[in-house]
Amino acid sequence: MIFRKQFANVVEWEEFRDDMIFWKWSNREIKKGSRLIIRPGQDAIFLNSGRVEGIFKDEGDYDIESQIIPFLSTLKGFKFGFNSGMRAEVLFVNTKEFTVKWGTKNAIHIPHPQLPGGIPIRANGTFNVKVHDYVALIDKIAGIKEAYFVEDVKLRIVSALDQLLMKWISREGKDMFNLQANAFDIAKGIREDLDMIILKDGLTITGFNIISFNYPEEIQKMITKTASHSMVGDMGKYQQVEMVDGIASGRVKGGGAASDMVGMMMGMNVASEMMKQMNQDQKTASQKRPNFCPNCGTKTGEGNFCSNCGEKLI
Repeated sequence: MIFRKQFANVVEWEEFRDDMIFWKWSNREIKKGSRLIIRPGQDAIFLNSGRVEGIFKDEGDYDIESQIIPFLSTLKGFKFGFNSGMRAEVLFVNTKEFTVKWGTKNAIHIPHPQLPGGIPIRANGTFNVKVHDYVALIDKIAGIKEAYFVEDVKLRIVSALDQLLMKWISREGKDMFNLQANAFDIAKGIREDLDMIILKDGLTITGFNIISFNYPEEIQKMITKTASHSMVGDMGKYQQVEMVDGIASGRVKGGGAASDMVGMMMGMNVASEMMKQMNQDQKTASQKRPNFCPNCGTKTGEGNFCSNCGEKLI
C-alpha cells in the first residue's frame, strides 16, 4: 500500500483562474492509484492522441482506475502494470457564462448625407460567451493551445465589431442622431453575426448589449441644440437658431447692424404670430355666427348683433 502511494498523483485543474475558458493537464503519466478531481463549474475531457475518450461532468473525487477508465472509449481495457502508466491528456473546461466588457478602439464613420465625412461614432457595452461544442473546441483551439482565456475571445470579437456596427447601424439606425433608440435591434443583429463567427470554434454568444453610443463633442452639442428646438437633422434651421442665440448672448460679435437685424427678425416673428392669431379668431367667429337671427329670423350679416331686432348673435 505504501509502495502504491509513491506512484499516485492527482489529476486536477492546477492553474485555475476566473478568466480561463479551458486548461489542459498534459505531458504526464497517469499512474495506478491516481485520482481525478472535478470542481463545481468544471467538466473534464480525457483525450488520447487528440481524440475524445470520455467526458465527465459531475463534480467529485474519482479513482481513475476503477471509476474513469471503464468509461473511456478505447482505453477502457487498459491495465496498469508495475512500472507503466497511462498516457492521456485531460482538458478541463470552465462551464460558466462569461460577461465581457467591450468598446470600439477607434471612431466608426457612419455615412450621412449632411456630413461628407460621415458621423464618427464610438460605442461600448457587454457580451456573454460560453463553451458550446467540446468537439469543435478541441478541433479548432484546444488541439494547439494549452490554455484559453476570455481575453483571447474578446480580441476576436472586437476585431469584427467595427464592420458589424457599421452594418447594423446603417440597417437599423433610422435616426443617426439618436441611435440609442434602436440599440436593441442593432445589438440583436450583431449578436447573431458574432455567434456565427465563433460557433465553429465551439463557443457561442449568448448575449450582446450596447450600453451607449458616443458622438464627438461638437456633434453632441449640435444634437442637444437641435433637439431643444425640435429640429434634429435640419442643418439649415440649426444654423439659423445658432446665429440668433449667439448674437443675443453676445457669443457672436456682429456689431450694431447684426444686432438690429436680429431685433428686426424677432419683431417680424412676433407680428407674424399676432396676425396669425387674429385671423384664427376671425375664422372661429365666422364659423359660430348663425345665418339667420334666432329671435326674428332676419338674415344675418357680418355684425355680431341682428340688424332688425338687436339680438346678440355670438
